[in-house]
Amino acid sequence: MEAWVQSFSKKGYGVAEHVEVAHTVPGDRILLELTRKKRLPQKGRLLEILAPSKDRVEPRCIHARTCGGCSWQQMAYPAQAKEKQLRVEEAFDQKADPILLPKDPWRYRNKMEFTFSENRAGQRFLGLMIAQAEPYVFNLTECHLANPWFAKVVNSVRTWWESSTIKAYHPPKDEGSLRYLTLREGMRTGQKMAILNVSGNPIYAPSRKDLEAFTAAVTEGVEGEISIFLRIHQTKKGKPTQFYEMHLQGPDSIIEKLELAVGTFEFTISPSSFFQPNTLGAELLYNTALSMVEGEVVYDLYCGTGTLGMAAAKKAREVIGIELSKEAVMDGEVNLARNHMTNMRLYQGDVGQVLMRLDGRKPDSVILDPPRAGLDPLALYHLKKILPNQIVYISCNPLTQVENVKELLQSGYRLTRLQPVDQFPHTYHIENIALLFKGT
Repeated sequence: MEAWVQSFSKKGYGVAEHVEVAHTVPGDRILLELTRKKRLPQKGRLLEILAPSKDRVEPRCIHARTCGGCSWQQMAYPAQAKEKQLRVEEAFDQKADPILLPKDPWRYRNKMEFTFSENRAGQRFLGLMIAQAEPYVFNLTECHLANPWFAKVVNSVRTWWESSTIKAYHPPKDEGSLRYLTLREGMRTGQKMAILNVSGNPIYAPSRKDLEAFTAAVTEGVEGEISIFLRIHQTKKGKPTQFYEMHLQGPDSIIEKLELAVGTFEFTISPSSFFQPNTLGAELLYNTALSMVEGEVVYDLYCGTGTLGMAAAKKAREVIGIELSKEAVMDGEVNLARNHMTNMRLYQGDVGQVLMRLDGRKPDSVILDPPRAGLDPLALYHLKKILPNQIVYISCNPLTQVENVKELLQSGYRLTRLQPVDQFPHTYHIENIALLFKGT
């Protein structure tokens, strides 16, 4: 069928006659084939561009018509920025400050995960998910969001896998071994890491010979030193997944730096460590948020490894960080010591419950950076009890952010500023900072 693409869906797909079609741009006149008719939203596959949108450009990557990663690479970057600005303003129904953009919208990712997959015919794939066709995987040979060595290692590891007898992991039957390949890099340091993620089923465990061949394949794809790990995912029905790591080669961690207005910070990154996947984008986001933070006592809620709170501690007398993940808090303690920070404390636990234990303490400012789902009800309840003078709310999902902000406005806060930041060019993802003050 022929159709005109009118807008984008929440997931960044073009919408034409109520049909979601990947890799399209509003203004495109297209020929599409319906692939899902009965369930909403309907989905379609792009067959042909009959008349391109004024915002359509030729994608840089050969996988752009297949990959589920760069959903907007076919759209001119200024148009991407305009669309993201509009998304924030429509969510809040008010004007936002002009979106902050990176100096270079390419080669920005410091971490990527590539999935191992096999079809029924035994054909093997190592790459990313196909757009609108998850969990199907295509064989990636290049990627313009990360350093070129990422693709070189993927290609080298795929060559090793194709000559081996190891099977990709099949979750429904708990069969096979290989799950995914994780690659990480310190953008400011150039240090590299590769992690082979495998199932915990001992029947399919890779042999020492397999791991030696994998290690050789990784080193063939890079120049210089690289940290290499095996990460085992132990799954049992009804129980949380447990992870075990085996160090195979190179240093046991890598270092990344953040160069911020308040100083330069170093962070130790282990295989399981969380770190913002765009180092330079994180610097832009954090510098912007830090310029808003005021007061002597600051709470950093959902603080992860404490990167932003650590920087805030350069301005404040005391910072308290709260994070659910034990691993993140352990990494945070290491990084506090590494950076000689003595005026920040980390608490591990559910944010709402820790706030309840800290009842009676009143911070001047609270930094929020919750998951995509937004603030959990208990955390929001106690935030409204302590009523800090200022809230700096960072979100990767303006739709849940706006719902939380509405509740805070009902508790006597006023929204004084919205600041979108583009951390993930060529995707529909957008970071937004909402600044709130108590009172009139």
